[in-house]
Amino acid sequence: MHDPDPPFRPVRRQDGYLPLEDLGLIGDGTTAALVGLDGSISWMCLPRFDAEPLFCGLLDHARGGHFTLAPEDLVEARQRYEPDTGVLTTELRSPTGLVRVSDALAVRSGADLADDAPADRAELVRSAVVLAGDVRLRADLEPRGGGQARALFSGLEVRPSRRPDLRLHLRSNRPLSGLCSTHDLQQGDRLDLVLSWGRFHRHHRFDTDAMLRGTADAWRRWMTHMDYSGPEEPLVRRAAITLKMCDDWANGSLVAAPTSSLPAPIGGIRNWDYRYAWIRDAAYAVFALRRIGFRGEADAFLGWVLDAFEYSGRPRIMYGLNGTPVPDEAEDGELEGYRRSAPVRWGNGATDQRQHDVYGEILDCADQWLLSGGEIQPALWTSLAGLADAAGQAWHLPDQGIWEVRSEGRAFTYSAGMCQVALDRAAAIGERLSLPGRIAEWRDSADRLRRLILEQSWDEDAQTLSAHLDGGGALDASLLALPLRRVVPADHPRMVATTTAIAERLSAGDGLLYRYLHTESPDGLAGDEGAFVLCSFWLVDNLIGQGRIEEATELYASLCARASPLGLLSEQIDPSTGAFIGNFPQAFSHIGIIASGVNLARAKAGART
Repeated sequence: MHDPDPPFRPVRRQDGYLPLEDLGLIGDGTTAALVGLDGSISWMCLPRFDAEPLFCGLLDHARGGHFTLAPEDLVEARQRYEPDTGVLTTELRSPTGLVRVSDALAVRSGADLADDAPADRAELVRSAVVLAGDVRLRADLEPRGGGQARALFSGLEVRPSRRPDLRLHLRSNRPLSGLCSTHDLQQGDRLDLVLSWGRFHRHHRFDTDAMLRGTADAWRRWMTHMDYSGPEEPLVRRAAITLKMCDDWANGSLVAAPTSSLPAPIGGIRNWDYRYAWIRDAAYAVFALRRIGFRGEADAFLGWVLDAFEYSGRPRIMYGLNGTPVPDEAEDGELEGYRRSAPVRWGNGATDQRQHDVYGEILDCADQWLLSGGEIQPALWTSLAGLADAAGQAWHLPDQGIWEVRSEGRAFTYSAGMCQVALDRAAAIGERLSLPGRIAEWRDSADRLRRLILEQSWDEDAQTLSAHLDGGGALDASLLALPLRRVVPADHPRMVATTTAIAERLSAGDGLLYRYLHTESPDGLAGDEGAFVLCSFWLVDNLIGQGRIEEATELYASLCARASPLGLLSEQIDPSTGAFIGNFPQAFSHIGIIASGVNLARAKAGART
């Protein structure tokens, strides 16, 4: 549970790894790092989110590399964020003393994080101060594959063996004997470390307090734009910051998660690289951020989607952060995987899958872009009209669906629903702006497709809409998203029945939902998986739309209580243990926190008026 002032607790490991709940995220809009309760940074990719990791002990604790700053004989620790910032503090207690480590990926002093522009300094700040007693503080910097160091200016030049392209500089306020050093400190003493890449700082002032203060101030200025008054406000605020740390500020894109290959479940093979930008994730993020005051980020996401589509010349489900194709999927046999869950993968093999929902995602983004004051040039409109025509032909054809199954394709109801969205939004744009195109035909097709979805996917015996257009009664939690995209009203009798069926048959217990049942809907991969967090937030939204406010409130509270003490959520949860699994932190899960909170707040306000 999110706790702004958590108690100390023992550091625990399983198979040599911290639980995901014991990791905190820091970021600067260019990359991100995970800081453990034990003072270790076990994940950081340089110079960008999607680059090869410098530290990836998260995926192999013995060989992956780390940057640890912690007292010897660590007994217990706690972590918390500086309020409304991306600055993380970890307090670590040894038998003889207590030290506080402040961590941040620094941003430029005076930076406006609402700008659609880079604000990073390409610097990781780690500042330790002894709060009580005496501490022997260990500072270990170990890149994956090792590295060499030589004295340079006020610190060390570091040459990672695997990354000759990286020019690293480790500065300190105390002499460093090498990449591994120990420092005997007393109360009030401090050890300041700054790791820089891409440039050296021989003549720059070394002031970690100023860097941390400037970074915190920039985050707090950005948070003044937030407009939210509703349930779980501290967690919603933290979710907004987490999404911002998954945002590529220079390009306006959004990584699905800043990590790769975290398994769902432990020991399984469902290990994917999420450090890329999915069109649907950006679309859902727009809905969430715009509703809590962050219009700049929403517009940046919309602009990125349209730029990427126009640049690529064809609709892709995901792109690299700058709109380029995602690398081919490859396995890394050198790393054992988190808690020995191989394989570790880089790149993503789903990038060229056929997923018909992409037509609706892009056209919905275009519609929102125009409603927010944007413009669409004739050449782009020609391409968008082509997408509407393609959606009108593709809705009944097999694809891999929203969950990117690696089995033979089916005609998914959700995909057909998003083709309906494509037709509906194209018609709306054309009608509003009197643009050329088959406007009346799109409108007629959208209306017919909505009716067809309600009729053709309905299974009378099971009393539910089905995962596939041919009926059959198999369930898929993506059906809960149909009302969210205005395909089917949440209170339509068949949607109400479907909501009930999903809540019962896809239940993983205590409000958690599976995406689908593997026995009913084989996906081409071995093993099962955990409960998918976003699906439960979709259930909250459907309950709200059906007027079941009390049920929605209880479910929302129970989901928010599953957040880590730092207010973070993973992609999935193991129903048997409650443990986080899958990539972490997952943007989709934090979008759910925000969107469902807004929906609940509005529903309760409407009930009072």
